Amino acid sequence: MENHTKLGVLKTRSEFLHVRSGKHRAFKNLVIQANANPSSGAIRVGFTATKKIGNAVVRNKAKRRLRHVARELLPEHGLKGVDYVFIARNSTASTPYKSLISNTRDALASIPQINKKVSKS
Repeated sequence: MENHTKLGVLKTRSEFLHVRSGKHRAFKNLVIQANANPSSGAIRVGFTATKKIGNAVVRNKAKRRLRHVARELLPEHGLKGVDYVFIARNSTASTPYKSLISNTRDALASIPQINKKVSKS
């Protein structure tokens, strides 16, 4: 499944903190946070992995896997005008890819309606 929708990127600390104040869904191998962003009509995403999950090699591998999952699922399951943050956990780098995909799909479906003004169009 090849999606060519360009996702926006969260870059600054204030953008990540804004998303943190929204809704979240936690699984054993990842956490997804979401918050409406009325100033943007696009889907924006950020990724984070703390030193707690391992050295730089493990953190980079976990973030690479999360980026690939987000690129695959957010264009179809994400809401426009919503910012998402994917947080890696200890098992993110070693979890089977199909499990990451299914957990992400479940998380995106179960995050409550972010904002009544945000539509899925």
